Amino acid sequence: MDVMGEIGAAVEQGHAGEAAEARRRLTQLWHDPAVQADPFRRCALAHYAADLEPEVADEIRWDLRALDAADAIPPDHETPVDVAAMYPSLHLNLGDAYLRAGDLPSAVHHLERARASTGALPDDGYGRMIRGGIEALGERVADEHARQGRRW
Repeated sequence: MDVMGEIGAAVEQGHAGEAAEARRRLTQLWHDPAVQADPFRRCALAHYAADLEPEVADEIRWDLRALDAADAIPPDHETPVDVAAMYPSLHLNLGDAYLRAGDLPSAVHHLERARASTGALPDDGYGRMIRGGIEALGERVADEHARQGRRW
């Protein structure tokens, strides 16, 4: 099985209720030379690993790795998806995690970056899902501002 197949298998394992083993496999794969040599693979692995973390600090750590890896993908790098279309989701995930961690300024920063990058999203179910997630995060951020007695 190729590395992307192994990443996919670990993610499926996590969604099947074996999150701890999936996290172990993804952490092991993170150190694989084929993953470290390819920023797209690093981005994909970190993006999926973040979703399997039970602790928000660990989720943020993986989400930041995913964003760093996306930033390292050269424009001429062949990827199965449009790299620009990945940024709204990457920033959405970070904004959500920072909000849950109680870091409102970082949540706002990534919400704004997610909103600014939505033009790259496709006009399909995936694009609608991410846009809806960004809208929902915006409402949660506004609610948190109101709870803290701040204007948004």
